[in-house]
Amino acid sequence: MRIDVLSLFPDMFAPLTQSMIGKAIDKGQIDFNVIDYRQYSHDKHHHVDDTPYGGGAGMLLKPEPMFEAMDDLNAQHPGAKRVILLDPAGRKFDHVAAKELAQAAHLVFICGHYEGYDERIRSLVTDEFSIGDFVLTGGELPAMMMIDATVRFVPGVLGNAESAATDSFENGLLNYPEYTRPAEYRGMAVPEVLQNGNHQLIAQWRLKESLRRTYQRRPELLDQLDLDAATRKLLAQVKREENTRQAPDITDSRLQ
Repeated sequence: MRIDVLSLFPDMFAPLTQSMIGKAIDKGQIDFNVIDYRQYSHDKHHHVDDTPYGGGAGMLLKPEPMFEAMDDLNAQHPGAKRVILLDPAGRKFDHVAAKELAQAAHLVFICGHYEGYDERIRSLVTDEFSIGDFVLTGGELPAMMMIDATVRFVPGVLGNAESAATDSFENGLLNYPEYTRPAEYRGMAVPEVLQNGNHQLIAQWRLKESLRRTYQRRPELLDQLDLDAATRKLLAQVKREENTRQAPDITDSRLQ
């Protein structure tokens, strides 16, 4: 996979040369490049922004630097690309989107700054994404988050391919609690079921605890799932346990 990023601040992407993505770059699994589109500006001060027509606060990114950067990129690397604009109006980025983008051979991320983009820049774009309902100073941090989430699904990048398959959201649920040695620490013990070696019971416990964590923290995710009968039964059990645990004590204090 090739990933190009158009940014005014190339040095911000240094963290992506570390850890898992850094290893993937070193192995040639990912071809990663950041283009400073300021080099495509047309004046001696290297301005890439200007005031909006019609007035208003802030500055807009001019179209020329972005179009010319894309012209060069297309000339050097012809072929289909997913060109991604980081924008609050975009589709909300999630686990499904990361897996989808991982299927592309070439991704291009356009990172904006200032008040926004000249609208004509959107004609270069195949996808618009947002990482949430809030505004950042630029698109660099969202781009890094999206790249990190996406690259994990590129074959060979993770040392253990099963890691991605057991992540939160992979089956629509949050991940179950996990433990390692020691078996007991400061009075907190690893659940006995995880120590008994019965893989069938372990699998059932993990599913139940995934359902429990999702019900506790992100119950809206459960509404989107088509659960089989056995899983629905487990979920009903979880709900009964949680509702009992949370029920207030209504014992009459006069009887105590």
